[in-house]
Amino acid sequence: MGDVLVWVGLAYPELELRIAWNQLMFTHHGTHVIGFSAAFTHMAMAPERATMIRFEPVMSEYGTNFGTMLTRLPWHKPFDYELPDVFIQHQLAEKQYITSFWRPQS
Repeated sequence: MGDVLVWVGLAYPELELRIAWNQLMFTHHGTHVIGFSAAFTHMAMAPERATMIRFEPVMSEYGTNFGTMLTRLPWHKPFDYELPDVFIQHQLAEKQYITSFWRPQS
């Protein structure tokens, strides 16, 4: 997990790492971009629900284990950096003018 956090920090130096809601999160201009947490069998990656919905077909196609709010990336499999990259890029684009921590409810 440390390697993933370092990768995010290097790939997206504009993001700020913080701890909130018992997980490590990256934010940009005070708004949530993506969170990471560790479980016994996997690392969880959590963008926002709107991003999960947008990429649900992609995750299904690749056989990614996911729920409504996060993806589960098993420790025993090599980490695919493409998915967090897509999540982060999407979050940054969609939230560039949002100033609240979470995306406003529609």
